[in-house]
Amino acid sequence: MASEGVDLGKRRFLTNTTVAVGAVGAGFVAVPFVESWLPSERAKTAGAPVEADISKMTEGQLLTVEWRGKPVWIVRRTKKNLEDLASNDDHLRDPSSEEAQQPEYAHNEYRSRKPEYLVLVGICTHLGCSPTYRPELAPADLGEDWKGGFLCPCHGSRFDLAGRVFQGVPAPLNLVVPPYYFKTDSVIVIGEDGGAA
Repeated sequence: MASEGVDLGKRRFLTNTTVAVGAVGAGFVAVPFVESWLPSERAKTAGAPVEADISKMTEGQLLTVEWRGKPVWIVRRTKKNLEDLASNDDHLRDPSSEEAQQPEYAHNEYRSRKPEYLVLVGICTHLGCSPTYRPELAPADLGEDWKGGFLCPCHGSRFDLAGRVFQGVPAPLNLVVPPYYFKTDSVIVIGEDGGAA
């Protein structure tokens, strides 16, 4: 018989060793392959919420933070700014913000959780330029009726200090209100809505 000189213990040992080395090798190949399907750390942080410290903001000041690669503006409006908002209504395309561009808690005359603070994505809804903050009243280049807001330098779209678009300009919609909430009285978290207002 041909199997008389075969050491079965040695054969089992070599077979088991070969299987074990093969399994480890397959693991070394499979782990990087599976990990390549997962989002990178850079991709995870690109969409992550960001915090903005508003404790040192003065009235009329604009603070810009970056979220998802876009500028997000936080404006601390003055009492006069808030009083002037209603006087723009007749000149606006969507004064009541009926277009669904903001979270439910920003569906009010100020388009914000707290009237004093406005939070907007700083990108024009026409072709994606970034408008300029123009808080001054009645400047010569914008006319006597200008009560502060944002002017897009690309095609002249105008927005008031609630981010609402004026009639007769290229931008079709109000500026977008991102999801956000007040973590404390001096910190805003942008990118999460934090639940109910």
